[in-house]
Amino acid sequence: MFVLIHMLWGVGLGLYGIFIALFAYRLFFFDVGPDDITPLLWVVMGAAAISTNAGSVLIATDSGMPFLNAMRPFIDGVTLTMWAWATWWIPLLLFLGVWKHGVRRVPLTYTPMLWSLVFQLGMYALASLRLSLAADFPPLSAISGVMVWVALAAWAAAAAGLVAASWLGFRDFKRPSAR
Repeated sequence: MFVLIHMLWGVGLGLYGIFIALFAYRLFFFDVGPDDITPLLWVVMGAAAISTNAGSVLIATDSGMPFLNAMRPFIDGVTLTMWAWATWWIPLLLFLGVWKHGVRRVPLTYTPMLWSLVFQLGMYALASLRLSLAADFPPLSAISGVMVWVALAAWAAAAAGLVAASWLGFRDFKRPSAR
């Protein structure tokens, strides 16, 4: 079972690499407009956080198999690199959001896609905590604590947007149409 888990983690990393290559190709060689910047882009960061989370579990689990134990330094390095990669995406995605809503003046409205952003922030907080435990590096735990509050604030904002959009939809639904 441990060999299968390690293999699936490796396959996931490979698929993530393919996705990032295609994503980078799209960003670098095609025009990107405000409509292309959606909360779904946060999945790019979240996938790296998920890989970090899985790698942290692999680090913390002793398989008892010499072959898998020999891979431990590689897993340590890749897991830390994936966490750094996820961290690098956060300011870039925030910058893209500021560009869309601040510079290009696209109004910020509720969309169910906002929940994909909330999940990714929570996953980053969990990945930071698990990596701090696996690497025995307490400063990552502090980052995790901050990110939990950021994720909670994003959750509250998305929930408020859902309630407001639902209320407006319900109000418009109840209003008789004028003929």
